[in-house]
Amino acid sequence: MEETSVFENFEMQLDHSAKDFLQETAKWAYFLSILGFVGIGLFALIAVFAGAFFSAMGSAMPGMGVYGSSFGALMSFFYLFIGAIYFFPVYYLFKFSSNAKRAFRENDSEALTSSLGYLKSHYKFIGILMVSILALYALFFVLAIFGGLLGR
Repeated sequence: MEETSVFENFEMQLDHSAKDFLQETAKWAYFLSILGFVGIGLFALIAVFAGAFFSAMGSAMPGMGVYGSSFGALMSFFYLFIGAIYFFPVYYLFKFSSNAKRAFRENDSEALTSSLGYLKSHYKFIGILMVSILALYALFFVLAIFGGLLGR
């Protein structure tokens, strides 16, 4: 005879205030995701214009040598790379908000579960990104100290 625990049979219910909080969160998440998509578009636009600007500037400066015009390509790649990284958390936030709004509109618990999965993915991506950036900062700090000691 198998015994089932109380937690296996536990089903969580959302009260009215929790639903209101989630609905308001979904509205703000939708607003922020739209602003994020606009920001990604601006990054792409800046990538095109910065690439052209820095290529022209690098070609005009005789001290840059053969690498002068390639600096624009590097700047374009940098802005497109940042935009690509920024796309994923914004996309997850958009999917959370649209699924949460649909869940409350249609009283669909599967859509709410899906939306919370996208919210988890959003925060997981942001967390991994923060850990990566902190590790990069630590590496730069160690390299700066090492360079300072070698420069003495």
